[in-house]
Amino acid sequence: MTAGSGIAVTERKSVLLRLDPAVHDALARWASDEMRSTNAQIEFLLRRALADAGRLPGRAGPMRPRGRPPAASRPGTSPPPHVDDQPG
Repeated sequence: MTAGSGIAVTERKSVLLRLDPAVHDALARWASDEMRSTNAQIEFLLRRALADAGRLPGRAGPMRPRGRPPAASRPGTSPPPHVDDQPG
């Protein structure tokens, strides 16, 4: 399956992760500073640690890009009108 941007989207695994509340708060602040969700920040850090240790599998799909996907690629939405398409 591919997203609207042509990037292959792989099925995601769900994992229950128990964290000390202070660690979670620190991760959430860091994620916010980098415009990521807490989940995306955890995945980013895990991937970086795996790569640094030489253990990131070659078959691992790419990280999803930051931010929300464009409206045209989200189900049930339409793209915003083009400037020339607006009345007036």
